[in-house]
Amino acid sequence: KASSIKVRLRHESVFPQHQFGRVRLSVTTAESIPQFNDTKLPPEIAKILAVAADKRNDGQLTKLREHFRASVAQDEQFVAAREELANLRKQRTNMENSLPITLVWKERAKPRPAHVLHRGEYDKPGEEVFRDTPSALPPLAVAQSESPNRLHLARWLLSPEHPLTARVTVNRIWQRYFGIGLVETAEDFGTQGTQPSHPELLDWLAVDFRESGWDVKRMQKMIVMSATYRQSSKIAREMFQRDPKNRLLARGPRFRMDAEMVRDTALAVSGLLGEAIGGPSVKPYQPPGIWEAVGYSDSNTKNFKRDGGAALYRRSMYTFWKRTAPPPVMSTLDAPSRETCTVRRSRTNTPLAALALMNDEQFVEASRHLAERVLLESETTDEARAAYLFRLATSRQPNEAETAVLLETFRKHLSTFTDDEDAAKKLINVGESKPREGLDARQVAAWAMVANLVLNLDEMITKG
Repeated sequence: KASSIKVRLRHESVFPQHQFGRVRLSVTTAESIPQFNDTKLPPEIAKILAVAADKRNDGQLTKLREHFRASVAQDEQFVAAREELANLRKQRTNMENSLPITLVWKERAKPRPAHVLHRGEYDKPGEEVFRDTPSALPPLAVAQSESPNRLHLARWLLSPEHPLTARVTVNRIWQRYFGIGLVETAEDFGTQGTQPSHPELLDWLAVDFRESGWDVKRMQKMIVMSATYRQSSKIAREMFQRDPKNRLLARGPRFRMDAEMVRDTALAVSGLLGEAIGGPSVKPYQPPGIWEAVGYSDSNTKNFKRDGGAALYRRSMYTFWKRTAPPPVMSTLDAPSRETCTVRRSRTNTPLAALALMNDEQFVEASRHLAERVLLESETTDEARAAYLFRLATSRQPNEAETAVLLETFRKHLSTFTDDEDAAKKLINVGESKPREGLDARQVAAWAMVANLVLNLDEMITKG
């Protein structure tokens, strides 16, 4: 019959000449009274036990209690509870370590004084200045009892009396779809920038954007559904000479896609693109040795270690970016280094871009996967396969001349790979992913070369 008893814990070999204390235990039999470990005492515990019991402070008593719970008490219920507690603490630690953290800026209770620096020298402060807006702009809405802070600045930026924020935002959205903003200098709305091509349209878009609750998705939907955006990008020679940059919006937009879009398009067409949203950055294919040339010896980015599996095919926005050595294919396609903020990217067409799209491991692998799609999903005739491949990439059927080029290219490469099957196998094994089993390596390699040709078409890398 269970009973509640009080026992005095004493063990001469472990706690000689010292009373550890009293503990209340619920036991069923006398044999279940806690036993002691005859292990050597830690020096810290032995030192505490050398102090008289009535002279130990709270910290010493806590350490004794923890040592008793961890190393001495052996009651089954106590041990089970101790193990459960340790497991819960471990789970909590793992959960806390898995949470992303970020630095948070906090306002000082009293703002630090700021001064105009004489000739910009930090050790020569001049007149004291205070937080406020230039007199040419609307003032901050601050109560007399308040000190201007970031919240006041945010409210000022979004107030109806401050239209610049909405104008800049809608101009950048417009630039994403038309290749050039209503204000061409999207990074500069000041006196050094260009005048808007359609000022009334810019103001109307800005007001609509603000009154819709700053709804970015709604603004983008309105632009792409407009008659202006849905125009054909074809243009007569006379019109091009009159308006080469399409500032009059007489035709639909046409421009070379950004580097990330070119890569993602190739992966999407081939069926490789990962659609997962969120997560850490990834390191896809890149030539060896690039990081080592600019990496510090003690840096964690001195050596490049490529990821594997699905990480290789994630959207380009998740690519890990080393600013002193950005991904070379992205740089070749005019992606900025990210060392500074870049609102407008330059667009160039060079042989280097074509060579990268033809030979980079990521694009060769995408070509092979596109070829496998064609062999597995389309009809069995060469004409049907050529049309299916072209439609997957361009969203339209090829004309007779294009079909003839595709078939001629396929047959030429098929003849080459028939004579050299080892070359075909070498080609289809480029990349981490393995070739599909059951497919003729020569057919896959030949169609991969056709796919590589199609993925390099101007129509593939150009929007419009």
